[in-house]
This record gives sequence, C-alpha cells and structure tokens, in this order.
Amino acid sequence: MERLHICIRAWQEQDLKQMSAIWNEVVEEGRAFPQEEQLDDAMGASFFASQSYCGVAEDEVTGKLVGLYILHPNHMGRCGHICNASYAVATLYRGRHIGEKLVTDCMEQGRRLGFRILQFNAVVAENIHARHLYERLGFHQLGTIPGGFRCEDGTYADICPYYIEL
Repeated sequence: MERLHICIRAWQEQDLKQMSAIWNEVVEEGRAFPQEEQLDDAMGASFFASQSYCGVAEDEVTGKLVGLYILHPNHMGRCGHICNASYAVATLYRGRHIGEKLVTDCMEQGRRLGFRILQFNAVVAENIHARHLYERLGFHQLGTIPGGFRCEDGTYADICPYYIEL
C-alpha cells in the first residue's frame, strides 16, 4: 500500500467531477447515505455549493481527491446551532485513516462557523468502522432507531444517531 500525503482543504470548483464521483460511489453502494439519486455535473455543482462548508481530502503528491465531507445546519431557528455532516472516502482509499482526518477537520470547521453541536442523524448500525471512529473521537450515541434505513436490497437496518459538543 503506497503512502499517501493527505491534506484536508476547502473544495474548489475544479474538484466537482472528482467530488461527485466519490459521492456517487457511496450512494451507489446503498449502505450509508440516504440519497438514492446520483449527482450529475449540474446537480453536483448545486449540491456542494449549497453546503455551509465542503472539505476534500487530497493526496498532495498526485493531486487526486480521495475523500470529502459536507457540513450544513441540521436544524433552523432555535436549533440552528446544531450542524450535520456526511463523509465519503473512495473505496480504494478506505482503511487509511482518511475518514478520521475528514471528521476532525469537519469538527474544526463547524466550530469556526459558530455551530455548537455536530449531530449525525442516521449512522447505519452495521457501519462498524464509522461508529468506532465516532466513539473514539468522543461522540455519544443517542440510541437506536429500529429499521430506520432502507437498504439497497429492500431490507431495513437500524440507525444510530450520534452527537458531539463542539
């Protein structure tokens, strides 16, 4: 396994194709994101631009994007201080602690933007790697929602909401 030199940075317009490809890969797997529709170029541009912040994981040697996250309000008004995020790492680069770098950067950006809490609404219970990462970083599980996620094959999996104070 080659050594990667990963930096996490704000997305740029020229990143859109690679961002959409990574996002679509996770959507197509049907095991983590609630979205079912793939992003085309126009939808990707609109989707990523509508977020409060998007961070990308870039291999500084090759310039290739290997992961990303989106950050946005989870609620509005009196709960507008709570943010939500989603993370995607390209299949070929999983297991290399890129997700951890994305989550920790996301927490920093959330604080910088004035959010006080980062909440994940629907972590699929079977996503053990993500759950272990969140717990190691200090997130608290709020419980379990039975059958809260409809899987690609039509079955239902439990989801586990998590939060951390920023």
